[in-house]
Amino acid sequence: MFQLIEKTVLEGQLVTAFAFIGLVIWISNQMGRHLTGGRVAGSAIAVLAGLALAWLGGSITGKAKGLADIAEFGGLALMGGAMMRDFTIVATASEVHVEEAKKAGWLGFLALVLGTVLPFIVGVCVAYAFGYRDPVALSTIGAGAITYIVGPVTGAAIGASSDVIALSIATGVVKAILVMVFTPVLARPMRLNNPQAAMVFGGLAGTVSGVSAGLAATDRRLVPYGALVATFHTGFGCLLGPSVLFLAVKALLG
Repeated sequence: MFQLIEKTVLEGQLVTAFAFIGLVIWISNQMGRHLTGGRVAGSAIAVLAGLALAWLGGSITGKAKGLADIAEFGGLALMGGAMMRDFTIVATASEVHVEEAKKAGWLGFLALVLGTVLPFIVGVCVAYAFGYRDPVALSTIGAGAITYIVGPVTGAAIGASSDVIALSIATGVVKAILVMVFTPVLARPMRLNNPQAAMVFGGLAGTVSGVSAGLAATDRRLVPYGALVATFHTGFGCLLGPSVLFLAVKALLG
């Protein structure tokens, strides 16, 4: 019996991954509903559970892919990979109502600009506080605070070292996690309850994965609008990071 189950799991790893994630989400929703009285969204608990399980998988195997390095959970590598992520993000565009999107107008564009420049400044300041003085390193880590994709793209373009590029990726990942977890908690004070607010939030927060997960935990109908603006951050950041922003840092710090 156990051999049959093991064979089925190994031969259908992607199906097993979907079933496993579904189970984690179900348990997280039950915990959010019954243990916190609905004050903490189940999706936020699921994100934290996913991080804990990834750490557990890495501790067991000593490798870098978390649970995906365990043969039975190998399908998680595909399910959680860039291809599936990008497909789901693009698919959300089909739910956007154009008339609602138009209402954001210049406010959405301003949010996009501020959401690109302000995280960069914060990232540079934090890197400076930790002792970095090289404009290349400062710009790379600052770009990582925009998104974890902009960081390595900027670093590769301006000649950053591999350890600095790794720090920029880590910075972007931490930002995405914070946005995922705290969006449902702060949604009510931020009045994040309509498409226009979601687009402005997506522009300011910047990270597509963080915004999408956070809004899904708040109100799934808002996900397409937040992701619509947040999606532009990667291209916009990759355009400004190695050019305008890097030159600005170099002009200020030499």
